[in-house]
Amino acid sequence: MKQTQKTNTTIAVNRKAQHEYFIEDRYEAGLVLQGWEVKSLRAGRIQLDQGYILLKQGEAWLFGALITPLQTVSTHIVADPQRSRKLLLTQHELNKLFGSVERRGYTLVPLSLYWKNNRVKLEIGLAKGKKLHDKRASEKERDWQRQKERMFKKF
Repeated sequence: MKQTQKTNTTIAVNRKAQHEYFIEDRYEAGLVLQGWEVKSLRAGRIQLDQGYILLKQGEAWLFGALITPLQTVSTHIVADPQRSRKLLLTQHELNKLFGSVERRGYTLVPLSLYWKNNRVKLEIGLAKGKKLHDKRASEKERDWQRQKERMFKKF
């Protein structure tokens, strides 16, 4: 029998990232997780809002993402909900990211976490920070798009 390919199922989305940054480029990275973390992700117990990505010693690490352990896990494992998690990227991608972050002043932001073929993937954004007037302009643009849709819906 032929197995059908599963679609990507979103676990969590960092909505603040779109508001705070201009996303220039996107990358897909795997995560090194422990068993209790995977179980918690299946239950949807993660917060990416405070998460950030650092590059050090030739590797990418996810810091500040909170994965809340389930009650059943805490009986036999000491779970650290905010531990740093290693990201799995190719050497070519890491070199490109190192160059962008070091030389051009970009930052790396976690955008979304999702399942892909029973593996957890993290979408990373190469981003530049927005100034206050940029945030206002993007909010104004979003409101205008919403108004246009309402007006077209009436007709």
